[in-house]
Amino acid sequence: MSAAEEQRVQDAVRRHARTRAFTEAEDVISAVLSDPGVQEARERVEAAETEMGMELGGRLQAFQDRYDQAVAAGDADGLAGLCGGKHGRWGRICVLPGGHETSMEEPHWGRNGEGRPIAWVGSAPDDW
Repeated sequence: MSAAEEQRVQDAVRRHARTRAFTEAEDVISAVLSDPGVQEARERVEAAETEMGMELGGRLQAFQDRYDQAVAAGDADGLAGLCGGKHGRWGRICVLPGGHETSMEEPHWGRNGEGRPIAWVGSAPDDW
């Protein structure tokens, strides 16, 4: 077997192992997330986030308005100054200024996928 063929085989084995590991991890995560206790905890967290979002809405709505205007106008500079906090899987983008967690001591705030105000603590990557 030539060195190039051997390298292709090794690469294929690594890809297969990585794909299998990701598949197994997704299966475990799905099993954990389907647990009734985990689902109940998630529902309580979502209810608290929605309640907190509504409570902060009056004070923070101006930030949502600025975000909406920046999106409509294609204002890249305006969008670049926003907080990087998001929960992409749930359609949440924080509309507060970058660094707000330390300077304003506020949670992330924006709207959920259904358009309701929501506040949350922490961030997750878009594909989480």
